[in-house]
Amino acid sequence: QVQLVESGGGLVQAGGSLRLSCAASGRTFSSNTMGWFRQAPGKEREFVAAINWSGTSTSYTDSVKGRFTISRDNAKNTVYLQMNSLKPEDTAVYYCAATPRSGLSVGAARYDYWGQGTQVTVSS
Repeated sequence: QVQLVESGGGLVQAGGSLRLSCAASGRTFSSNTMGWFRQAPGKEREFVAAINWSGTSTSYTDSVKGRFTISRDNAKNTVYLQMNSLKPEDTAVYYCAATPRSGLSVGAARYDYWGQGTQVTVSS
């Protein structure tokens, strides 16, 4: 069992930066693939980024490549999403997710544990 709590969201102007954190509880955190998803009003939840258990492999959706970076610190049971050059279209609720399955899955259905989400709003 893994419990996830996101933080770091807020209001930022276009071009600005935010760093999201996801604190996990549970002894199995270091063996889980971790992902970030987002959901804008009226839209489906979409994949943003994922990182494998060791932090040696990552995956990003095309719209955030070169702007967002996912990382993890297993000693702190925390995964991060550094978001730079933010755009208004990045506005959404951002969710942290975890799965014990191997591989960097982009499908939300493959993640077993979810946080409550943190709001990111980018103004133009």
